[in-house]
Amino acid sequence: MATYTVPFVINGEERHAEKTFDVISPSTGKVLHKCGIATEEDAVAAIAAAEVAGEKWRNSTVAERRDIILKAAEIMDKRRDELAGYMMDEVGAQRGWADFNLNLVVDMYKDVAGRVGAIEGTVPPCQPGITSIVVKEPYGVVLAIAPWNASYILGTRAVLFPLAAGCTVVFKGSETAPRTHRAIMSVLTEAGLPKGVVNYIVTDPAHAAPVTEALIANLSVKKINFTGSTAVGRIIAGLAGQHLKPVVLELGGKAPAIVWEDANLDLAAEQTALGAFFFSGQVCMSTERIIVHKKVVKAFQEKLLATLEKMFPSKGEALVLINANGVDKNKKLIKDALSKGASLLNGDINTEESSKTRMRPIVVSKVTPDMDLYKTESFGPSVSLIEVESEEEALRVANDTEYGLSSAVFTEDLRVGLRIARGIETGAVHINNMTIHDETTLPHGGTKASGYGRFNSLPGVEEWVRTKTITWRN
Repeated sequence: MATYTVPFVINGEERHAEKTFDVISPSTGKVLHKCGIATEEDAVAAIAAAEVAGEKWRNSTVAERRDIILKAAEIMDKRRDELAGYMMDEVGAQRGWADFNLNLVVDMYKDVAGRVGAIEGTVPPCQPGITSIVVKEPYGVVLAIAPWNASYILGTRAVLFPLAAGCTVVFKGSETAPRTHRAIMSVLTEAGLPKGVVNYIVTDPAHAAPVTEALIANLSVKKINFTGSTAVGRIIAGLAGQHLKPVVLELGGKAPAIVWEDANLDLAAEQTALGAFFFSGQVCMSTERIIVHKKVVKAFQEKLLATLEKMFPSKGEALVLINANGVDKNKKLIKDALSKGASLLNGDINTEESSKTRMRPIVVSKVTPDMDLYKTESFGPSVSLIEVESEEEALRVANDTEYGLSSAVFTEDLRVGLRIARGIETGAVHINNMTIHDETTLPHGGTKASGYGRFNSLPGVEEWVRTKTITWRN
């Protein structure tokens, strides 16, 4: 019986809601704990606390912000076993995926700490007798909304970059990973972050729409960041547009990986397998389409299937998805493809696993544009293999999607790789690496329906400041 209830944190104090919901383990189906259901009143209270705290935080020194952020890196590293446990319980992550998150977040804290002092203004030339300066100021209160899948990476960056720029934050965590996201707050509090600088609330799906709309509509909220599905991103962008508020969006993907005729096929097989099935394919950058040159398609298929058996043995446990809906969605996409002429190269969608949240890796060939799988983001352990004969055809297939987040190219000729990379419509292209690639020094974001704006690096900090022109008569 669950006894712990995940609280909100508003103005540095824990707040327990009147109503709660159960948080279920996707691995076991059992109740882990409960979480409070935030109301519109809680949202308003969180915004008010952030606004008051912002009066001082925007004027904090570079050293103050830097030291808190560095301390957070130290604390997160020290508490990694505890923090990994929350993520493994709530989202069904393996320890490797949890460590991937924690390692990257520790690096993120350190990297951002070094960028706090990099925000600079300019002194543009003006007409005779006039002098001007252009300063960069924090926006103010930021609404940050993060998903469950890469809980620590996506939750931390949602709040860290605005904080570094001098903004205060209302952090709306995921109802699927509320204790994991609450832990981010715990780390920042332990590091010495002042009360009210970040305020944390969560709600359940039934209350998500009115609470989110209340947050976006509030006059004190000046900018928004959202990471999640393209469908919800469109709603967030629409609400932000109604209230004329800027927003940073990192949304869904349908990442292509192009395996060229001169590719190292062992490397390509390894990286595409990882890219497609790491964390059960529940990553926005997951490889969804492997586009292979006709000359090497047979050899590549053999190596890919051998690699899959090694990484995800057929006699081992099936992969865990966040809920049964994810399994159902992937099976439906595969059934549609098979009914229209696709071939199953790996896996069996009719296999009964130990729970309805489990599924084994599926590879489908002969996928064509009339199949739902061709363009729909599966967000699960399914990947399509598509055969091409020319660079033009490879690029046409790669770009034949509404998404544009990440991609990969496998070739031993860097000139070919760069040429193809320039032609792919994605925010990032990784040559001889998998499509899942995120580093704190690299700007991260998408094109087309994968969103706009950037996280990470200096552009990730400068998203949260706006310019102000000041002139005076000499």
